[in-house]
Amino acid sequence: MLIHWIWFATRPGLSDRQKKLLLDVFDDPEDIYFAEKKTYAGVEGLTEDAAAALEDKNLKEAERILKECMRKGIHICTMHDASYPARLKNIADPPVVLYYKGCLPDFDGSPVIAVVGTRKASGYGMTVAKRMGYQIARCGGIVVSGVASGVDGMAMRGALTAGTPVVGVLGCGADVVYPLSNRSLYADTERCGCLITEFPPGTEPFKWNFPKRNRIISGLSSGVLVVEAPERSGALITAKQAADQGRDVFVVPGNIDVPTCAGSNALLREGAISVMSGWDVVSEYAHLYPDRIRRDTAPSVQTVTADELEAEGKSQPKVAQKPTLPIIKKLSDRKKEKKPIDNRGAQEYSDQRKDPPELTEDEKRIMELLTQECLVDDLVAQLGMPTGKILSALTMLQIKGLIRQLPGKRVTRSELP
Repeated sequence: MLIHWIWFATRPGLSDRQKKLLLDVFDDPEDIYFAEKKTYAGVEGLTEDAAAALEDKNLKEAERILKECMRKGIHICTMHDASYPARLKNIADPPVVLYYKGCLPDFDGSPVIAVVGTRKASGYGMTVAKRMGYQIARCGGIVVSGVASGVDGMAMRGALTAGTPVVGVLGCGADVVYPLSNRSLYADTERCGCLITEFPPGTEPFKWNFPKRNRIISGLSSGVLVVEAPERSGALITAKQAADQGRDVFVVPGNIDVPTCAGSNALLREGAISVMSGWDVVSEYAHLYPDRIRRDTAPSVQTVTADELEAEGKSQPKVAQKPTLPIIKKLSDRKKEKKPIDNRGAQEYSDQRKDPPELTEDEKRIMELLTQECLVDDLVAQLGMPTGKILSALTMLQIKGLIRQLPGKRVTRSELP
């Protein structure tokens, strides 16, 4: 019964891993509820404290939660329901119960991309987040994020602009809006997608809830895109959890002089995949979802409006004052003034060339091998270097404009067709 699922999900002293172990032994929480104490002792990895938590058979709290869900229109999805996302179920510590408002999308029929980043994003980060959310959605992906201020919320706004389902994962109850400035985003997400949480109605957004929320964001996803993140950031926690769960980690390269880009740029050095557009992300899954993914040709320029900045508690960047135009003399007067030509010895403009970018030894080796389009895996095999080192060098070559990344984890020189 549903009430036993809620009772089981709210047992104190039981970790999510231990709950999964119990469900591997028992058919469902109703069997766990009626099992004798000695039966729990046979579950490998179950501590005495955890077994003691199962001895409390009081269902009053579960009944209260169930009534609140019915009163507030909050749906409940258990691990045994067909609608429970398969990717999430397969992580080491999935939530036993999901509470949600809206309509669950087909998580397993499309690439699901989590877009995450700092709450204190720069203007660049906000603009790129909105653009990435829009492009990913237009190309056939489902955008998942945390409905937080900054990058998360802006990526969701971009995806909503594309008219596709969006998923917001909460660190509080489904009936709690946090932050309050995102009230309209909550409403739009519920109407066009869904709001998901493992926390019962009324749960406040305590800071210790958000690491738990982050594992759901990555667990739902095929890959995680970090737009902008400082060295200490919840987005980096999500990226680490994604890597631990076997998910792809993508990063938008950021300005090296901006502190809020330090963490995301560090991920690139560790081997994350550098991307410049939503298609760069979604194309990685074209072979898995050939009927869902398309390379969208619609205009991809997304700007952050004044209303959106106001909702984020930010103001529009100041625009430089329009310079005063110099007084232009009449053409007849200018003809009379003959002046010597400056820089007589300079070369013609068309003959001038910029100095080529300096390359490291690793980058030189890659450029020597990259005589034609090839797979990244082939480069790894030929070079015999650590994969992370090669991926880092490829990222730097792409930033220097010497190579291009192609769909299917292929690369080529920029000057090649």
